[in-house]
Amino acid sequence: MKAIVTGGAGFIGSHLVDRLLDMGCNVTVIDNLSTGRLDNLQHVIDHKSLQFYEQDITNWDEIQDLFLEVDWVFHLAALADIVPSIQKPMDYYRTNVDGTMNIVEASRKAGVKKFIYIASSSCYGIPDTYPTSEKEKIRIEYPYALTKYLGEQIVLHWNKVYKFPALSLRFFNVYGPRSRTSGTYGAVFGVFLAQKIAGKPFTIVGDGKQTRDFTFVSDVVDAIVIAATSKLEGEVFNVGSGIPHSINELVELLQGEVVYIPKRPGEPDITCANVTKIREKLNWTPKVSFEEGVGIMLDNIEYWRNAPVWNSESIAEATEEWFSFLGSNE
Repeated sequence: MKAIVTGGAGFIGSHLVDRLLDMGCNVTVIDNLSTGRLDNLQHVIDHKSLQFYEQDITNWDEIQDLFLEVDWVFHLAALADIVPSIQKPMDYYRTNVDGTMNIVEASRKAGVKKFIYIASSSCYGIPDTYPTSEKEKIRIEYPYALTKYLGEQIVLHWNKVYKFPALSLRFFNVYGPRSRTSGTYGAVFGVFLAQKIAGKPFTIVGDGKQTRDFTFVSDVVDAIVIAATSKLEGEVFNVGSGIPHSINELVELLQGEVVYIPKRPGEPDITCANVTKIREKLNWTPKVSFEEGVGIMLDNIEYWRNAPVWNSESIAEATEEWFSFLGSNE
């Protein structure tokens, strides 16, 4: 089996590459290393079944021939984060929409057997219903969420028109070793673990009672592989634990001092996936408990040794445009 992983040097992508190699697949990684890290693949970079191409998915001429005779395509390459998507919406559209179009069309022309698009639960915005199902109304709050949703619509439309064998997986709050260390005030685990190493207080947004559907990366990779091996196509699936945990609960497990910073507009108080559909149709359920997952993160804390250490002041400066464009909450 031959597979392509776009964004394969990133957090989730690199774990997927590991799994595919363990399964005996020949794996091609396409990554421009704008957010991914070659270090994430260093342990397998010389693997006989791995090929790495430092290419941008927006460069059609450079990537189209890589898809010939490929069985599976996993499209994870994307620009992430809310703040830079507000600052540079054209960059996000170019990568997350135009880039996705390139990957989808190259895959279609090559006749791939299954295409898995990694979508985002951010398309739900602030939903009416928790746990949130795939039938929830789409409420786009910022350019990142918009561009990821538009990418998903391309994939689903290609399935409708061309019978393109694709599925879309809407990820909730994925965490685990190798989670991002960069970006404008990025994922909470990267922020907190860098603060813990530096002996600085954890910066808690609002009162810390907000809950997130934290899903461990190995469970997410299970879902991706199960989706690829299924006969289903043209459908959307939530991928989450279905069990939300508060930021205060996370801080208790990490242990350290805290400071509180203002609540941010456009962010839900709760994220919680209704995973009934993926459980019933793909027979997938998460296995790693939150407590177990946080323990694994602490065991691998050295990964964040050189990550940026945020504080109240630097976060306020980085998110100033977030507040100015999306509106502040008193």
